[in-house]
Amino acid sequence: MTVDTASTSVFDAGLPIIEYDVAATPEQVSDQLRAAQRQAPIAIGPVGPEILSYEFARSVLRDTRFGIPPGISLMAQGVTSGPLYDKVMGTLLCLDGAEHQRLRKLVSKAFTPRATSRLHDTIDDVMNGLIDRVADAGRCDIVADIARPYPIPVICALLGAPREDWQLFSAWTEDVFKAFTFDTDLAEQEPVVMRAWSELDAYVDDMIARRRQDLTDDLLSELIRAEDDGDRLTADELRMLAASLLMAGTDTTRNQLAASIQVLCEHPDQWEMLRDHPDLAMRAVEESMRHSPAVCGTPRTVNQDVEFCGYIFPAGTFVMVNTFAANRDPGVYGDADRFDITREDAPAILTFGGGVHYCLGANLARLELAEALAILAKRLPTVRRAGVAPWKPMLGMTGPTSLPVEFDVDSVVTADA
Repeated sequence: MTVDTASTSVFDAGLPIIEYDVAATPEQVSDQLRAAQRQAPIAIGPVGPEILSYEFARSVLRDTRFGIPPGISLMAQGVTSGPLYDKVMGTLLCLDGAEHQRLRKLVSKAFTPRATSRLHDTIDDVMNGLIDRVADAGRCDIVADIARPYPIPVICALLGAPREDWQLFSAWTEDVFKAFTFDTDLAEQEPVVMRAWSELDAYVDDMIARRRQDLTDDLLSELIRAEDDGDRLTADELRMLAASLLMAGTDTTRNQLAASIQVLCEHPDQWEMLRDHPDLAMRAVEESMRHSPAVCGTPRTVNQDVEFCGYIFPAGTFVMVNTFAANRDPGVYGDADRFDITREDAPAILTFGGGVHYCLGANLARLELAEALAILAKRLPTVRRAGVAPWKPMLGMTGPTSLPVEFDVDSVVTADA
């Protein structure tokens, strides 16, 4: 590849420097990001160049020269080989290139809005059940009581797992997800992770065997049916995809639901508007994911020198596409810091990524979040913050670690009203 010699290394271009602790929350970093964004579309952050402008971020996400750094949580702890490393690297979350494209093509034939729309009844039952548990108390912790237990039953229903086994999936997911976080002592937890993953694999293998004998209308059956010019998913691939779905769709939904509820509580006029106009639920999802996302950025690396918009990214450079900053780019969004669920004609948010790595579960995530918010706004019309809501660091999965709220018991609406 020929690099434009007139371009300047991103490290020598006089770009603004962003200095923040890697444990800093989005709120703690937002002023620095905005100041840097006014100076340049890229800044140098604590882990490498950060793409701040909407247009640059969208372009990098679609540029295949910027690849996914696989197994980043493992490598951060020095795990670069072994059974756990092989297991993580074999998931859809870490694949890239031709094999990733092949699997996405097959999975996309099953992962359609039609497939996810079947989940309406499950979503309603789960969310109403969670609200019923706290309705008489007049207060709850949204994170612990609502957001945390919400997504597992929905994903299980999507896969076709029976209700009596939902708790099994919840336990397996808790343990397996330790391999994808930065705050786990993997030397100590690896046996726990591998044991849970093995049990999950065995369960899914049994599901696959039964589905091959009697296909139904769940996602696992759709994946078995999926075919592209004679190419089908193998049993190993089906097993891997089931685990990938659990990992990708659990913590993201938990954190985003809590973050969305928090920002709506902090804007009671918007909560009231959603209560009175439930058709705004999908807009509330888009706006809260733009304004208060649980995923603030996505990492990329370059394997060779890359020239991009007048900057050279040397081979081996770790790049952070800061979608939190890009989604509040004042050059793209009018009054970008304002939270408004009636916002119209806004450019598509970048929270779901872009290009060949655009989130396959975006339709499911939107559906889960929109229906949850609509039900909550209807049933808890007077909900309000009742204490501090500390957040996790911006780098990695963020969102409130707790969100205490209170509401008037006599205002709670019954599920069948």
